[in-house]
Amino acid sequence: MQLGMIGLGRMGANMTTRLIRGGHAVVAYDRDPAAVQRTAGDGATGASSLQDLVSKLTPPRAAWIMVPAGDPTDSTIDELLKILQPGDSIIDGGNSRWTDSKARYARCKEKGVSFVDAGTSGGIWGLANGYCLMVGGDDDAVKRVEPIFLTLAPEGGYAHVGPSGAGHFSKMVHNGIEYGMLAAYGEGFEILEKSEYTYDLHQLASIWRYGSVVRSWLLELLELALRSDPKLAKVKGWVADSGEGRWTVQAAIDEDVPAPVITLSLLSRFVSRQDESFSAKVIAALRNEFGGHAIKPE
Repeated sequence: MQLGMIGLGRMGANMTTRLIRGGHAVVAYDRDPAAVQRTAGDGATGASSLQDLVSKLTPPRAAWIMVPAGDPTDSTIDELLKILQPGDSIIDGGNSRWTDSKARYARCKEKGVSFVDAGTSGGIWGLANGYCLMVGGDDDAVKRVEPIFLTLAPEGGYAHVGPSGAGHFSKMVHNGIEYGMLAAYGEGFEILEKSEYTYDLHQLASIWRYGSVVRSWLLELLELALRSDPKLAKVKGWVADSGEGRWTVQAAIDEDVPAPVITLSLLSRFVSRQDESFSAKVIAALRNEFGGHAIKPE
């Protein structure tokens, strides 16, 4: 089928290429003309603006948004709603907050435009391996664009998980789980690295991929990282978060669900960004005051 792809970063560009290889016709747009040119080189039809993209799509149109969450997504939807027609569809495949997706669904419905939220996982490996897709929206809206999802996902890697917001809610929790898994690998390998034994960490990551109960795709990626940089000397221990962990913790609080592992894994990311902890200074000062414990000078 025909699809408009808006946002040609690493994910959007790779998804466009996978769709073209799967026999779909893609009209592609990005604010960076060079990104459009690169994608056109892979077989997409380039567009110079959202208006141009919509004009090159045959009704009923389908436009997939792959831009940063928040205001960039909202402004793109607002502009599309000015030029799309009733019966057209918008798919948001970014890491949007599920509550925002429900609000966008309502906004689109007022215009007669279908809105589908597609939680998308796969990262830069999705081009070759496919993308896991958790899709929320009305049954008829999802069914109409389902050929897109079936091409992007590997076999068994796509499901229509519920109504509006359900796709991005499940992706949020998916990423919250990822936070905990990453933290556990990080802590475990630091214990190994600090121990009295001189472990070959790459060797351990390698053998744990086979038969071990902790084997996973994340472990395979760690093996790749340690293969090229055994001490991770080229990596600074500063860890960002893109929002999903925070939203998962908030959802757990709202639903009275204890989620200590995910919560602590989020907080550990905050710790990674501190060159100096004021909290630790307070504790050191108090220990000195009440017990005369030594203070390490600056």
